[in-house]
Amino acid sequence: MGRTYIVEETVGQYLSNLNLQGKSFVSGLLIGQCSSQKDYVILATRTPPKEEKNENLKHPKDKLDNLDEEWATEHANQVSRMLPGGLLVLGVFIITTLEMGNDFQNTLRRLVFAMEKSMNKKRLWNFTEGEVSDRVTLHVCSSTKKIVCRTYDIHDPKSSAKPADWKYQNGLSTSWLSLECTVHINIHIPLSTTSVSYTLEKNAKNGLARWAKQIENGVYLINGQVRAEDCDLLEGQKKSSKGSTQAVSQSFDVRVLTQLLLNSDHRSTATVQICSGSVNLKGAVKCRAYIHSSKPKVKDAVQAVKRDILNTVADRCEILFEDLLLNEIPEKKVMSIKLF
Repeated sequence: MGRTYIVEETVGQYLSNLNLQGKSFVSGLLIGQCSSQKDYVILATRTPPKEEKNENLKHPKDKLDNLDEEWATEHANQVSRMLPGGLLVLGVFIITTLEMGNDFQNTLRRLVFAMEKSMNKKRLWNFTEGEVSDRVTLHVCSSTKKIVCRTYDIHDPKSSAKPADWKYQNGLSTSWLSLECTVHINIHIPLSTTSVSYTLEKNAKNGLARWAKQIENGVYLINGQVRAEDCDLLEGQKKSSKGSTQAVSQSFDVRVLTQLLLNSDHRSTATVQICSGSVNLKGAVKCRAYIHSSKPKVKDAVQAVKRDILNTVADRCEILFEDLLLNEIPEKKVMSIKLF
């Protein structure tokens, strides 16, 4: 039995309204959220055409050669930067004028794996054990309206396609829950001199990785309370007259305590390091995450907030460091950068 994708009805309308404009195909990204029981797709966005490339294809065999993997992967990276916590690029869609064979499905498979590999390089977090690792490819034939939905396990490079159900639902995301969090950061990154290969980029990644561990291991308070991970997030919430939990536009305040990391089982060890300088990153990170309202767990909400914090800081650092990485200034011994 394959996975089930519950899809916002407006996504179907968006896909139906895409105009091929004489092209043999258009492709894009599917965005949503995974859960243990089913996955949710709430948005689709077309990959913009590459202006300098001629996409006016005339022969079916050209389709495989003109699906630009590098361009599509860059689009996935850019879109991933803009997503709030809880949302991921779940896969790709493609709309063609004709039904396609297995060769084209293999192309989509390579594209899904390439996208995930590229996005994963910049993440400060790792997928947890048992977390859903399936990614979806959706093929729509504009002539016959036939849909082919398949999934691949991105943790298994040899995985084969599995069929999946694609079901539309009206107003899917109207009752999703939102979580808001503000984290004040002050990250000190020493610039190592122990190796000439330790560039600013490598030092920054190492420093952010150490800070990420604090965020991962921090204590998270939801509406001022520490709650057990396996509890229902909506437990104790207000009930409607019919007895169901009211989840419409419900928002939770989340606070992070990173000072409570040390206990009797963990010891802190001071490290002496020869440095040529340092970088200080300061600011207040305002984060927001969204989660489906179908019996969400506290651990799901906390994970969504954690990843939004880590993604926000990693993405902002990448943007601010762009010029510094290209033009490192060795005489500048100490840099203080305000992130937000």
